[in-house]
Formats: sequence, structure tokens, C-alpha cells
Amino acid sequence: MKYEYQTKGVCSSKIVYEIVNDTITNVEIIGGCPGNSQGVCRLCKNKNINDVINALKGIDCRGRGTSCPDQLAKGLIEYKNKKDV
Repeated sequence: MKYEYQTKGVCSSKIVYEIVNDTITNVEIIGGCPGNSQGVCRLCKNKNINDVINALKGIDCRGRGTSCPDQLAKGLIEYKNKKDV
């Protein structure tokens, strides 16, 4: 199933991801830096959701207090919180 996260404070506008059994099967970052976004998406594919959150949470881009990878982590945390309700 596809999920969308509307990003805040970064160049990308949203992140679309798919998760099956706590494994990320696909990620697409809409907007932002194409090369970096593509690299992050490939590195996250087929990884456990908790491992990706731990790796990406808190990454800063140019003093913004967040980044596209950090926004992905926030989206995954939001997904987990909704799933656990």
C-alpha cells in the first residue's frame, strides 16, 4: 500500500513510500535535489522501517533543522504511530 507524507521546510513537496511487513519496498521523493533524492530512495529500498528511521532522523540541510532524509524519517514515524493506534 502506498503512503504519502507532505514535507515541511525542505525543497521536496512530498514523499511517497510503500511498506510491507515493516520493510520499505519503494520510496519516491517528489522535488528536491534529484541525485540525492534518488540515492536516498535506493538506499532505503528493502530496509526495515526502524533501521531507516534511526539512520535518517535528525539530518540537517543548510541549517533548516530538517532535510529530505529527515522528512522521510518523520513520515515513517507518522506511519508507525498511525499503525499502532
